[in-house]
Order: sequence, then C-alpha cells, then structure tokens
Amino acid sequence: MSDLANQKRVAASLLKCGVNRVWLDPERAADIEAAISRDDLRGLIEDGAVQARRVKGNSRGRARENMAKRAYGHRKGAGRRKGSAGARNPSKRVWIRKIRAQRRTLREMRDDGTIERSLYRLMYRRAAGGQYRSVAHLKAQVELLAGRVK
Repeated sequence: MSDLANQKRVAASLLKCGVNRVWLDPERAADIEAAISRDDLRGLIEDGAVQARRVKGNSRGRARENMAKRAYGHRKGAGRRKGSAGARNPSKRVWIRKIRAQRRTLREMRDDGTIERSLYRLMYRRAAGGQYRSVAHLKAQVELLAGRVK
C-alpha cells in the first residue's frame, strides 16, 4: 500500500476530525491514491471509501457496577472513608430529614382526624424542640397524649 498521508490529512480537514480518526477503505486504496484534489476526496467520502471513526469514550460499566454495590452497603468500609461521620452525614441534614418526616406525619394525622388541632399544635412544638427521636416515637407519644388531652 502506498503512502496516503496527504489524502488522510485532507480528508481529516473535510471530515472535521483528527488524522487518526480517518479510516481509508483498504479495498479502494488505488482510488484513494488517485484522489489528489479536495473535490476527489469529497466524492470518496460520499461513496464511503473514506470515513471518520467514532470518538472513543471511557466505559462507565465498572463505575455502574460499583455504584450498584454501594447502594446495598458494599465498598463503604473504613478504608474507603475520607471524612468523619459528621462530615459524611452532617447533623443538620439528619435533623432536616427527621423533622420533615415528623411534621409530614403530624399533618397527615391532623387532616385524617387521628389527632385534633390542639394536640397537633402541642406535638408540633415538641417536635421542633427535638423531643421525638423518630416518627415511630412520635406515633407512640400520640397514643399516650391522645388519652390525656380529650
């Protein structure tokens, strides 16, 4: 096969890609060698004798596999951790998650009539003060207070 470097260079500029991405059909080497003008090369590009290869990307297959494992708790050991527990799961975010869940539960209980408005208001203020550890704790307290506040 002869030197087709010049054709490759011109084809790269026509295809708007790098020289290394230009593919020349080995079956049509004679035609490509004969192509000396840009117009000749345009014709070969239309015929498919000269093409631009696809851009190579980095595979995310391994990354997806690892993310799936992390979802169910693997690959999270002490050797993988950089920040402290408070940096990885800040106490403010923990509080926000907890208080929003409690307030949502209280709203639902008030709206469906499980608790009346006065008890809702009392428990809302207590939740804001951090009196309930979780939604389960809050629900347990509803049963105790519901009997008392009637």
